[in-house]
Amino acid sequence: MAADLIQPVLLGIVEGLTEFIPVSSTGHLILATKLLGFDAEKWAVFNIVIQLGAIAAVVVLYWRTFAAVISGLFRGDAAAVRFVRNLLVAFLPAAVVGLALHKKIEALLGRADVVAVALIVGGIAILIIEKLAKKGDVVGIANVPVRTTIGIGCLQCLAMIPGVSRSGATIMGALSLGVERRTAAEFSFFLAIPTMLGATVVELAKNRHALGAAGGVSPLQLAIGVVVSFLVALLVVRAMVTFVSKHGFAPFAWYRIAAGIAALVWLHSL
Repeated sequence: MAADLIQPVLLGIVEGLTEFIPVSSTGHLILATKLLGFDAEKWAVFNIVIQLGAIAAVVVLYWRTFAAVISGLFRGDAAAVRFVRNLLVAFLPAAVVGLALHKKIEALLGRADVVAVALIVGGIAILIIEKLAKKGDVVGIANVPVRTTIGIGCLQCLAMIPGVSRSGATIMGALSLGVERRTAAEFSFFLAIPTMLGATVVELAKNRHALGAAGGVSPLQLAIGVVVSFLVALLVVRAMVTFVSKHGFAPFAWYRIAAGIAALVWLHSL
């Protein structure tokens, strides 16, 4: 019984730690599942549903922003309308591609080797963007041009390859398109809400009969995973912007490269 509760706690910690930093939460969950000897098929839905905890962390930490946007929408405030428009426009490419390629994406979710290679390639990409991207002058999510928003949304689709990182694709994409660091990070945080919520709803709808079934993940385990990912993500999101403003994204890039190489060595030794 204790082991049944430890597993969701461990995976919840991994989700909360990695969802909002550019290292790929999905990739880390896949590697963690394999490293810990868990049944990948059994925990696949769990790994997606616990993203709800990470979503809740963003809502809690930025509740004033959400309250101001909702209030602004009722008043017809132009900035509030542009804020919501930008998030919806950026979300649409992933929604369309995700639904169209759902089966192919699912097939990749068990590929730890794909994760390892994507970690390395993504790390190199971050180092290149950090070196070449000019300092952005677009400040505030509501002020991001629609063309830039579409670009960020299209780049988010790369994260459907496990190991690429949704936050990495959106943050680095925003930086390369002229958005300043803090706004790029916060755009990624807010964009996670419709993106991850949509993925969770689809997975729950598809697998609702399997939840709690013999050999599956129980509702209690799901609840534990969601709560743990929420608590850990609270700490990570709060620290992310401060860390990036001081150190940039290069530390994450070097971590990705090291983790990817280590994963490849480990996988080839099995």
